[in-house]
Amino acid sequence: MAQVEIANKMVDVTEEGYLTDPSQWNEDIARAIAEEIGISLTDKHMEVVMFLREKQAQGEALTIRKVGKSGIVDIKGLYKLFPGGPLKFSSKIAGIPKPVSCV
Repeated sequence: MAQVEIANKMVDVTEEGYLTDPSQWNEDIARAIAEEIGISLTDKHMEVVMFLREKQAQGEALTIRKVGKSGIVDIKGLYKLFPGGPLKFSSKIAGIPKPVSCV
């Protein structure tokens, strides 16, 4: 575990850059992480991010299918919002641990 500064705040992260403590997250951090990945966050991105944070806090396993069935965005739309790794990137932006289903 390492500490890095993201959006003028020191946070604990894994080797891959995932926050280890979701309570350290805020929207400024989300925007900074998204920018690093090359994503410009919209309201739809934030809906997905907040959904993931809520489900992770409830202890639910996160999958692309679960997000697709959320009513926020379908699976195709999720890939469009977070190209190259929809669950991997959306989880990183959400400040939650990398889902087990992500390689």
